[in-house]
Amino acid sequence: MTRAGVIWNQKSHRNQGGDVDPLPGVVVEVAPERPAELMSTLRRFAETGVDLVVIDGGDGTIREVLTRLPEAYGATLPRLAVVPNGKTNALALDIETPLGTSLDQLLDAAAAGRPTKRRQCLEVVRRGEAQPEHRGFLFGMGAFVRATELAQRHHGLGVFDNAAIVLTMAGAMGRTLVGGVTDPWRKGEPAKASFAGPDQRDWFLIMASTLKRFPLGLKPFGIPREGLKTLSVEAPPRRLMRAVPTILKGQDAAWLEACGYRRHDLEAFSIDFSGRYVLDGEIYPGGELTIRQGPELEFVVP
Repeated sequence: MTRAGVIWNQKSHRNQGGDVDPLPGVVVEVAPERPAELMSTLRRFAETGVDLVVIDGGDGTIREVLTRLPEAYGATLPRLAVVPNGKTNALALDIETPLGTSLDQLLDAAAAGRPTKRRQCLEVVRRGEAQPEHRGFLFGMGAFVRATELAQRHHGLGVFDNAAIVLTMAGAMGRTLVGGVTDPWRKGEPAKASFAGPDQRDWFLIMASTLKRFPLGLKPFGIPREGLKTLSVEAPPRRLMRAVPTILKGQDAAWLEACGYRRHDLEAFSIDFSGRYVLDGEIYPGGELTIRQGPELEFVVP
């Protein structure tokens, strides 16, 4: 019999003002603000035999849980499930858990033994550290950081989900096209990345993800597939108006690489830069980092 525990983020977009109704055989925990408290919750789950951890929130809540999960559970990780109630729900879309999915539906799916979805997360490891500082699914630097800040402003105006994505892409394109040579959107950010050789160069954008499906049917990494994938764009971006729709449709062309647009399939890569990076919607300081494939996770889906 499945023993489920729920991490419920009361500050997630669709959870505000709500509550979780108690269910028989389900341990309900409110996701704490302080990381140490979240770790103690997950350790308690492990000690009490919780074998299904349900994350009720958005991508940020999932990131915080995944970062601590292996330390709490060790080598044998529990199954996971997602109630998509955040501002962004990219993982839920990828594993085909639609908005509006309820805790009851996920518990019913677990009890019925329905087929699960498996995904590897990615890990961000800082030089000199043995353990990853974060685990998640979508990494980005350069213009990706500025686009995230733009999206957060849209969230502040009450724009979410696909509408926020469209507005953010339009705003990012506009800023890049009209900016001069010194505009931060165009001049890029210096970094050393292992997939590009030892030389430091200016990057408009570097993205990496282990997701297969993205909102609006976008395919920035090409044909949907498993594993760690990267998209890198050198600065300043060339032929941007033609390149963006080609890339987002998942298409390829010889001129893309000649213009500094490249995709890679990797198990890991290193990157050294002084700016900032984004992981699943949160901005962190850069440095000497390794981005690598993390453990395979099993998700219960409705």
